[in-house]
Amino acid sequence: MRGTFQFDTDTATLCLYDLASLKHRVEEPSDWWSLPEDELAEVNAGHCLFFNLGADGLYEVTWSVDISDTANEVQETQGVQVFYLQVPSGNVFLGAAEDVSGGDLEPDESCDGITLPLQPGNYACLVSREGNHISMSIKPSAQGHNILDSLIRV
Repeated sequence: MRGTFQFDTDTATLCLYDLASLKHRVEEPSDWWSLPEDELAEVNAGHCLFFNLGADGLYEVTWSVDISDTANEVQETQGVQVFYLQVPSGNVFLGAAEDVSGGDLEPDESCDGITLPLQPGNYACLVSREGNHISMSIKPSAQGHNILDSLIRV
């Protein structure tokens, strides 16, 4: 599976997560993740990946899902960062962070983003950026959590 889409953000952030992983955040304010400690806690737990982009605007994302790659060890290479995500239901949203679950809302077809049908399990997300173009590759992984001291910046 692969594709490309564009999204517009006024929070300078892209997110990737399984909707089931953030059900506990639906009734919280829509900007719950703007608190760095809350954002980092969910990222480290593997519930969501927030990619801070540094500027609002229009971005293009080229993505791929490679389920044939059964290698469980993924390593960072120059310009490519690796983060881990848990996928309990297989209903995964990739799009603007302003559409993340919260404020009694979840992403739907009106949101800038896409829904990826993935098999439940853990995934590695390899991400790189050049200007307003983001490349993302999603692969199965044994690991489903992160150990970060600071927020993700791409």
